[in-house]
Amino acid sequence: MNLRSSCVRPRRLFGSLLCLSLLACLPGLGAQTVQSDDEQRKQAFELYQQHRLEDALPLLERLSAVRTNDPAVFEALGACLMAHAVNLPNPEERKATRVRARQAFVKAQELGDHSNYLVAALGAIPEDGGDPIYSNQKDVDDTMRAAEAAYGRGDFAEALAGYARVLTMDPKNYEAALFSGDVCFKQRNYDESYKWFQQAITVNPDRETAYRYWGDALSAAGRNGEAREKFIEAFVASPYERLSRIGLIQWAQANKVALTQPKIDSPNSLSSNGNQTKIMIDPNTLGKKDGTEAWMLYEITRASWRTTEFPKHFPNEKEYRHSLAEESQALGVVADTVSAKLEKKEIDPGDLNPQLAVLMKLKKEDLLDAYILLAKADAGIAQDYPAYRRDHRDKLIQYMNEYVVPPRPTAN
Repeated sequence: MNLRSSCVRPRRLFGSLLCLSLLACLPGLGAQTVQSDDEQRKQAFELYQQHRLEDALPLLERLSAVRTNDPAVFEALGACLMAHAVNLPNPEERKATRVRARQAFVKAQELGDHSNYLVAALGAIPEDGGDPIYSNQKDVDDTMRAAEAAYGRGDFAEALAGYARVLTMDPKNYEAALFSGDVCFKQRNYDESYKWFQQAITVNPDRETAYRYWGDALSAAGRNGEAREKFIEAFVASPYERLSRIGLIQWAQANKVALTQPKIDSPNSLSSNGNQTKIMIDPNTLGKKDGTEAWMLYEITRASWRTTEFPKHFPNEKEYRHSLAEESQALGVVADTVSAKLEKKEIDPGDLNPQLAVLMKLKKEDLLDAYILLAKADAGIAQDYPAYRRDHRDKLIQYMNEYVVPPRPTAN
């Protein structure tokens, strides 16, 4: 997960697609009972949205003492404390302040706030409140820390200058390029932000953040079709991280489309106990003329992997794991068998089980592995993702385009 540990940025965690702001989106921010602190609360969140976090902090600290059931107050308080910590010269004070920020986020969560922002913010702060590390080179890390402190103060010009100094010392510093683009985004200089995000991607194409930030910027500029492409690329870069799918989810919500995944499941079951493997066949599939009888080959193939095939394919791994190669072969056998039965007219195309029809289509289009990795991956299969992404990123993107993310509807 990539998150600005020194200063949580709510826009980045909610996404600009929905014009999200803390005032509009967090629970508990609907109609409020009129109380003496209402105006103070309004002022605090206005300062917060203006990125005047130091000014908002004392107001939010007072509000947290009286609005003890207001999750939005505690979430904003946590974000402001994180920003405040950056500017503290004493390491122990920074650490203690980040611990307080984490406690505020935990309180918000206990009050029912389960937003993407909160989850990411909690993940960004170590329990001991330790400093984030931007580089193993002390001079680079110090320069980056100073730039982040400038950002936290709202001094965007100094922040950009600081990131530029970092990139002079370390041209492959991902965060410096990423954060430069983020500042340009905040200044609504979208064209310039794209260049910085591209630079970050060039440094590391397998991190999702720059794609997602780029998608946010494109959305803010009204370029929704291009934003869709970037959010897909973000997901493909790192599909097993929660943040990588946020952009896609919010793009779909904003454009009123539904994200889908093909449903392809065997009606049978496979279990193992030590060296024994047990296959349970659904009797309802036997003798059916819709192709589902072929599913028994899926379990039979997988059973052989547990006993003999895995050591052949992975001689350097000591213990069996579910792999992409196993799942691909098992599903492929089913698809090929059904295809052969159709050619021999043993199955009428009109009777073909819909799930098997999709399976055969994926196999024919050479997208079966992409489907497995992006729709059916478990801990074992996920280990095969980096190698597949390295060689077949185009297939992963094609699968997302054709099966998961529908295009934005055109206006009538």
